[in-house]
Amino acid sequence: MSENIGQEVPPLARERSFLRSVKTVAWAFLGLRKRTEYQRDLESINPLHVIAVGILGFLLLILSLVALVHWVV
Repeated sequence: MSENIGQEVPPLARERSFLRSVKTVAWAFLGLRKRTEYQRDLESINPLHVIAVGILGFLLLILSLVALVHWVV
């Protein structure tokens, strides 16, 4: 088991982790999540990805609300 410690994660695994983070944050904005999916996410995502995607999602939400208000008024 100690053979894998310190080895670099393949780029495809990183990309999947980032895409999984995007999916996780999207579900978090809706407030809907299965417990099994939540447990799987805890094992497979990078916390920095979640923070980055959360901030981007928040900014997109704010910008879309501002655009909607500007369009209506």
